[in-house]
Amino acid sequence: MKKLFLLTAILAILSSCGSGDRGQLVGAKGKKWHPEKPFGMELVPGGAFIMGKADDDLAGIHDAPAKTVTVTSFYMDATEITNAEYRQFVEWVRDSTIRTRLAILADEVGLTQTDAGTIGDYAFVDADPDNMSVYEKYMYDNYAGLGPTGYEGRKLNKDIDIEFDTANYIDEYYAEVMDTMYLPMEESYNGQRTWDVTKFKFQYKYMDIEKAAKAKNKGKKRSEFIITEEVEVYPDTTAWIRDFAYSYNEPMHNDYFWHAAYDEYPVVGVSWKQAKAFCEWRTLYHNEYRKEKKQHFVNKYRLPSEAEWEYAARGGLQAATYPWGGPYTKNDRGCFMANFKPLRGDYAADQALYTVEAKSFEPNDYNLYNMAGNVSEWVHASYDPSSYEFVSSVNPSVNDVDNQRKVVRGGSWKDVAYYMQVSSRDYEYADSARSYIGFRTVQQYMGTDVVLNKKN
Repeated sequence: MKKLFLLTAILAILSSCGSGDRGQLVGAKGKKWHPEKPFGMELVPGGAFIMGKADDDLAGIHDAPAKTVTVTSFYMDATEITNAEYRQFVEWVRDSTIRTRLAILADEVGLTQTDAGTIGDYAFVDADPDNMSVYEKYMYDNYAGLGPTGYEGRKLNKDIDIEFDTANYIDEYYAEVMDTMYLPMEESYNGQRTWDVTKFKFQYKYMDIEKAAKAKNKGKKRSEFIITEEVEVYPDTTAWIRDFAYSYNEPMHNDYFWHAAYDEYPVVGVSWKQAKAFCEWRTLYHNEYRKEKKQHFVNKYRLPSEAEWEYAARGGLQAATYPWGGPYTKNDRGCFMANFKPLRGDYAADQALYTVEAKSFEPNDYNLYNMAGNVSEWVHASYDPSSYEFVSSVNPSVNDVDNQRKVVRGGSWKDVAYYMQVSSRDYEYADSARSYIGFRTVQQYMGTDVVLNKKN
């Protein structure tokens, strides 16, 4: 017993002396955090502002009474998410789905990467136990087969490209998988087969922190608050047809999302649920890279709250009608300041019939483009006409999971000037996709050292 006590004392002395802290409370040291502005985003410094209508509500809706609120600093996309950016998400999901199906079939027929020149080239990386790490072996032995398909958590081989040209299919198994990804031949025309977009879904999990925090029974398991969502990722291009009766919009339906001519235009036909899924994927994609570099994970990308959106749209201007000030929609040269429905419905008077490129017109003072007009934008808020009356004055947010009416802000190419006002509110249902609604994302700034009224 004396020997054990002596050994413990020696270890305590050695650990104290070797740490260099002289036995003082200096705090556990982790990796240093270096703030990094995400590509394509602008830093919006936190501060207070008057949210809501600054003058008379001419439309008489009375859903945005003036209220002083404060928001913390955050990064926001300088432009609406473009077709090219959203296609990166769609293609990632498509390719991951194809790789998974190829790997599953390879597993079923007993082929591995040692069987070169076959579907085995796409087999799961852990199909060969000799090349597995200790942790991979542990996960494989203890957890493989416990999910809905039995293949959750298996590592895909991303080192080999997917071949889309039928002339270069590697074997009949590969052809079998690829054939299931397209619509049947009888549903094709003009010699072209198109993807079966219902096959490409993004699944993610999140924890309902608010519900967990408010739970009366503190003994509940964490798993009870973890939500699983699965969302089809392809935009609904038929919105261009459905939104406008007796109107010829087939060219927009056929080309807007796919053609390179529209790469830098804002994506539309995306529901609120799809916009949320995009945010989750963007977080996953960014942190996957940072994990390889052994860097801190970044904060999650998300849709802005209604207060954050309005604060950013105002660009630091108090009581302004529009992002550029107001109350006029033309500049001193007589040119319209945004893309909307001007005059008596002359859509082309602002030099655009439908949408314009995401980086068009002049940005506001936070260097954010098209915070008024072009496309309306989803925000992370449920529409309640009286919400301004009861929300907190610090980072106000109202998102009721039972209320599927989600707020859209900023107005669009088909809206009149009223909806372009920074204080105007509108809504659409969470599962709806429109040809005039897009979105942009935000990321919380970590720390509190950046605020609008900070003293130098």
